[in-house]
Amino acid sequence: MRYLEISGKRPLRGELTIQGSKNAALPVLTACLLGDGPCVIENCPQIQDVEDTLAILRKLGCKTGRVGHTVSVDASGAEQFAIFGAEAERIRSSVLFLGALLGRMGEAALPYPGGCVIGSRPIDLHLKAMKKLGVRFFERPDTGTLREERGIYANAFHLHGACIQLPQPSVGATENTILAAVLADGETVIENAALEPETDELCRFLNLRGADIRRERGGRIRIIGKKKLEAVRYRLDADRIVAGSYLLAGAACGGTVHFRNLPAEQLAALLAILSRMGVAITEEGTLCAEGRLLAAGDVVTAPYPGFPTDLQSPLMAVLCVAQGVSQICETVFENRFRTAAELRKMGADITIEGSCARMKGTAALHGADVNAPDLRGGAALVAAALAAAGRSRIQGYDYIARGYEDICRDFQSLGADIRLTDDRDEKVW
Repeated sequence: MRYLEISGKRPLRGELTIQGSKNAALPVLTACLLGDGPCVIENCPQIQDVEDTLAILRKLGCKTGRVGHTVSVDASGAEQFAIFGAEAERIRSSVLFLGALLGRMGEAALPYPGGCVIGSRPIDLHLKAMKKLGVRFFERPDTGTLREERGIYANAFHLHGACIQLPQPSVGATENTILAAVLADGETVIENAALEPETDELCRFLNLRGADIRRERGGRIRIIGKKKLEAVRYRLDADRIVAGSYLLAGAACGGTVHFRNLPAEQLAALLAILSRMGVAITEEGTLCAEGRLLAAGDVVTAPYPGFPTDLQSPLMAVLCVAQGVSQICETVFENRFRTAAELRKMGADITIEGSCARMKGTAALHGADVNAPDLRGGAALVAAALAAAGRSRIQGYDYIARGYEDICRDFQSLGADIRLTDDRDEKVW
């Protein structure tokens, strides 16, 4: 069991480059399945979710390679339509292989997606959209080696365009529909499509390959099906959630940090909150936090361009040391407040009422042994421990490694006292 040891109460100073986007890398890598030849993805983060996605691609018959932050995927030899295994069950984004496999093979078999402990994330929107494109679903095949597996089974003898009205702007359902429709016959229109930057990045990647996808007025996405996609080289944007997590940690600890390639436009909702908390961020991407933070008032999570639910836990941690009372209302995932119980172990004053959390800031948190409840909750506990007096130990590092390439390296470069150890008390960073 690996865990983090952190001695807090040190200001952060220095420069940091933000890693490539996890939430863009996963659908882009999946989209490599839609065509032959080697696609090269630059600035691809070295995180567990990416490695699991590459493992799935290899099981389908793709060739993959990695040199540093550059990944190659050649789907020329892909012949399998079924994915089952620990990798697919571990990550939520494995459901995107449904659209990609249907687009390439006309058939798909995969387990129900895993990797989610933050709340109910049903895939009924994905399945309803696929049905409109001509997809049929079965509980399990009557014959063959897959008949004993539990999961999703689908085929489509003729994928065709359709008008799809999503009842809510689901990122996963939007991206799955794009992956299935890009090689389908005719025109597909997705109404109430997700507006997240990572969805637009998937569209840019596919368009570079020869697809015809347009974002229209009101957020609608229009897709004209093509017969073939080409192999390309593509560079991923910076990860806005990692950037936001590190901005919040810098605000909690105080100091001056320059962030290279900060995706400021994508973080407008967070930057507005940091501004009213007394944190200055220059146009060049330099954070300056001096003195005690002010309360943020009321914050409500919402789909993009609203305040992202993925930054709710890190913000909660920071508000625990801000002067005054703040409130966060969670409108996306019902289990996002799991981090609150761990923060209370560090002296945080948090009250949960329904879908809202109320934080009364304390002058300082204290170190404690805590457990990361999920990916973003783990990042929140790191921020809290960096700002707390004394030593903290954070269990559940594997959650953090799913989305943060090397959180120890990054904060050590800014002067933090943080290290990764294992149960034998051996330093492993």
